[in-house]
Amino acid sequence: RFHEKKALQNADALLSVSQYTADLTKELFSLQRDFAIIPNGIDLNKFSSDDAFEVKENTLLYFGTLIRKKGLLELPLIFNEIHKKNNQVKLLLVGRDASDIVSGNPSTWKMMQALFSADALRNVDYLGSVPYGEMRQHINSATVCVFPTFAEALPVSWIESMAMQKAIVASDIGWASEVIDHEKNGFLVYPKHHKEYADRVLKLIEDKELRTQFGIEAHKKAVLRFSLEVVVKQSMDFYEKVIKQKKQ
Repeated sequence: RFHEKKALQNADALLSVSQYTADLTKELFSLQRDFAIIPNGIDLNKFSSDDAFEVKENTLLYFGTLIRKKGLLELPLIFNEIHKKNNQVKLLLVGRDASDIVSGNPSTWKMMQALFSADALRNVDYLGSVPYGEMRQHINSATVCVFPTFAEALPVSWIESMAMQKAIVASDIGWASEVIDHEKNGFLVYPKHHKEYADRVLKLIEDKELRTQFGIEAHKKAVLRFSLEVVVKQSMDFYEKVIKQKKQ
């Protein structure tokens, strides 16, 4: 903490991927300096919707590390509520399993299995880690993407899903509103509000028109805000400004 604070204090400029992380860093280290905000960016050529991959109806996708801080111990409880109302919905999980820092359990996936109802668990498929190049197909095939996370800086997985015109139900914490505009290009719900979260997912599962509308708006925002072209230009402008000020 001491060395990190010194580095922040001595830096020529400060940069963060979200206003949320900037504000939190300023609070934690009692900084009086401002951060420039440049978000994470993605290559839209690698994450674009593709008609060659058929969308599977009633399919939810979570991709990312299976870990408590990303809401993976809430997701089974959310899915149980979904399954009660629509037992045709399936949940696909893609990502590396991780140990749990709170309980010491070596597998979050094993902890999750105990939280699903027996019937709901039959509709869950965990693939583990897959090659990065395969993610595009999994995203494209999903009906809705779900991200009930508690801790992020600025989640690239959300942006990748948005770029591929996917309707998303994500958490409403901190950084979330910098990525998703609630009820315009996705839904934001607190992860522990399981029934409300489930209802938002079911709304998108059942309303194809709304799902399509959210997907179109999400893609627009991904292009305007998070494309590599936009982010690279912001980065170049930032560093050129810092260099110029340093030379003065």
